[in-house]
Amino acid sequence: MKPYPFTAVVGMPDLRLALVLSSISPAVGGVLVRGEKGTAKSTMVRALAGLLPGVDVVDACRFSCDPVEPDPACPDGPHAEGSPAHRRPARLVELPVGAAEDRVIGSLNLERALADGVTDFQPGLLAAAHRGLLYVDEVNLLHDHLVDTLLDAAAMGRATVEREGVSVSHAARFVLIGTMNPEEGELRPQLLDRFGLTVEVASSRDPELRVEVVRRRLAYEADPDGFAGQYAAADAELAADIEAAQRLLPSVKLPDDALRQIAEVCASFEVDGMRADIVTARTAVAHAAWAGRTEVTTDDVRVAARLALPHRRRRNPFDAPGISEEQLEQALQDAEPEGPGPDDDGPGSGAPPEGGEAPPPSQGGQEPSSGGSGGDQKPVGAGEAFRARRFEVKGTGEGAAGRRSRAITDNGRTIGVQPAGTKDGHPHLLATVRAAAPHQRSRGRSGAGLVVRPQDLRFARREGREGNLVLFCVDASGSMGARQRMREVKTAVLSLLLDAYQRRDKVGLVTFRASGAELALPPTISVDAAASRLDGLATGGRTPLAEGLLEAARVLRIEAVRDPLRRPLLVVVTDGRATSGADAVQRARQAAGLLAGNVTSIVMDCESGKMRLGLAAELAEHLGAEHVPVAEVAADTLAGAVRTRISGKAA
Repeated sequence: MKPYPFTAVVGMPDLRLALVLSSISPAVGGVLVRGEKGTAKSTMVRALAGLLPGVDVVDACRFSCDPVEPDPACPDGPHAEGSPAHRRPARLVELPVGAAEDRVIGSLNLERALADGVTDFQPGLLAAAHRGLLYVDEVNLLHDHLVDTLLDAAAMGRATVEREGVSVSHAARFVLIGTMNPEEGELRPQLLDRFGLTVEVASSRDPELRVEVVRRRLAYEADPDGFAGQYAAADAELAADIEAAQRLLPSVKLPDDALRQIAEVCASFEVDGMRADIVTARTAVAHAAWAGRTEVTTDDVRVAARLALPHRRRRNPFDAPGISEEQLEQALQDAEPEGPGPDDDGPGSGAPPEGGEAPPPSQGGQEPSSGGSGGDQKPVGAGEAFRARRFEVKGTGEGAAGRRSRAITDNGRTIGVQPAGTKDGHPHLLATVRAAAPHQRSRGRSGAGLVVRPQDLRFARREGREGNLVLFCVDASGSMGARQRMREVKTAVLSLLLDAYQRRDKVGLVTFRASGAELALPPTISVDAAASRLDGLATGGRTPLAEGLLEAARVLRIEAVRDPLRRPLLVVVTDGRATSGADAVQRARQAAGLLAGNVTSIVMDCESGKMRLGLAAELAEHLGAEHVPVAEVAADTLAGAVRTRISGKAA
């Protein structure tokens, strides 16, 4: 079945232009596509491969070496000058989120290495993507060890495998394209910065446009080949334009005036480092080639800045991407070159019009309803987040890769070995040799090399870190309503959310107030969604502590079925009072008893003032939880307190 035609996708001019510019100039660094589910992000990316010009590769080279400039270190080389070559279509290689590291970077045939003494390297996905496109759907869900691999390849243009004393390296230059739904979590800043361009996409609210989208999709599903044929001419014309722009690209000049504009814009938006300037310059050159010009103009710089800068302005995970149109125009005017350049957009007329970018989404979140209780207070904002202490789940798990709790993972330090078939991982050379050595005589060994059987293979057992489910159970009752007190609480929780983001955790938010509790945010990887809910949290009413704990227990029970490998960490944020309903205190103690021993818990004590009842400490005892005053959540505060106690004892 033929893929969906690129020119048949309705709307999304920014995404269309960003993909085309990355195809014209791979040095731009690829595209990150952010948007809600069901917006045809993946459809457009997969359709792009059919537009790219073919590549010439050396015959029988598994690493797609260019016959004109072959890789001198190619594992299948060296390739002599004039080696036979053939032309093949450009590849779109998809990297699955759950792929094993060996599948991505390649692996060694351990049996042949031991028995025959030869390096038999099996290429991975990075080798397949060389000189093509590497596509990662849901790139924000990619495991950390794969992110590290991508970062290395993107930075060096090479993939290196270091295993058991054998080193293999090959070229791995590709256009990296990723799609993601921000509701499922954000990217690590290091990987985010490696994407040259970023585009925000959203479904249209225009009924006529939505009707056309559905009409075309149904027509494609009914007759894929016939539908593709209707757009074959348009796709062929677009492919010819891309190839023409690639030929023109080396001739495009970047004058000093345009370079000054780029520097002025990047300085105006206070982006980190110099990569933004370089990417903007490369994008402007590509846009000029796409428009058929041989010199970069202000219009090229404007388009490049709109695509290259939004994701580089973020200072923390809770900042929305986007740039101000007014600030962009002002920066361009401040460095306006003498004499206006031509405004012709050429084939790149798919660029969005000036001022057409939607404003960045609000960070305030929606204020929850009061639930009918009296005495509600307006939400109080949080202060600036700080570096929080690391709380971790007891024991050793086998959950999703992360940075919080101890776990048996695919990466980390080697703590033992295991036979093949139990849970294969990285080969362990020494243990394999030891397993095979006693059987050499019975196996009739003669000559060099070991006789290795599959049952001899041993693999490393490694201990690293895992990400957890951090469920916040937050008291939003009237006793928490003092403005300064609630600000301190929200700041502490926001800091823990930032810590959860950095440690690749899943988070959820339960709140309790008035006469009941609610799941304000189901467990998700989108930490910024939790921050938004927290920011809009109002307070008021009595304190149904038992209901809050029971709702937390219910959420954890359901999540244990949905995601059994992700161990939970419960953070109860309260002053410990229980004032809602008959026998409120007794019911709260019973609810705590249901959680005790089953879940690692922390009670963040929010009680303040000179007269303190110590109820949160009692709750922590019933939960079997660690008791942490809100003032001691900060890592620096804890370190200072420890130093003070030590110096006091020393004195």
